[in-house]
Amino acid sequence: MNAGATTLGLLAGGRATRLGGIDKAWLERGGMPQVLRLAERVRGEVDAVLASANRDHDRYAAHDMDAVADRFTGIGPLGGLDALAEACATPWLLTLPVDLLSVNDCLLRSLRAAGAEGAFAEDDDGAQPLVALWRVAALRAALPAVIASGAHAVQDLQAGLGMAGVRFEGVRFGNLNTPADLAAAGIVASP
Repeated sequence: MNAGATTLGLLAGGRATRLGGIDKAWLERGGMPQVLRLAERVRGEVDAVLASANRDHDRYAAHDMDAVADRFTGIGPLGGLDALAEACATPWLLTLPVDLLSVNDCLLRSLRAAGAEGAFAEDDDGAQPLVALWRVAALRAALPAVIASGAHAVQDLQAGLGMAGVRFEGVRFGNLNTPADLAAAGIVASP
């Protein structure tokens, strides 16, 4: 396997409590579900696609996507990172939260150029720790101690791994976290 081989890991396992528990992965913008929109956006740059999801695995399979459930619950995004790292068969893992509005064309190339320890994005809103390129071996090695410690901040994990921040000037990846965010993006959520 090529040393730069990369898997896209879509983080779709959240509870969406601010949106009444709807599954953000399948929210449609312009007739396309978020999870498929993001997968298609970078599919040509990656070797495989996984989704960290805790429900509706058959729905992902219907779109030729492997879904993996969290092995550890109640620890936020670290549960999804752990599940993706465990299932990942490439040396690199590019993670994107499923509630991003968009990613730019040079995202993966820019993160890859930041260094051998991986990197995370910083947009005009600040650090976006889940928009990140992870060295899978290092992530797998670090996660057990981080999970056991109870310190579940992704930024702390990245600092321990020596990951660099990459500034994307003039870019906002955006998030779909609240009803106002959905309305601004033109999404009508059905319960």
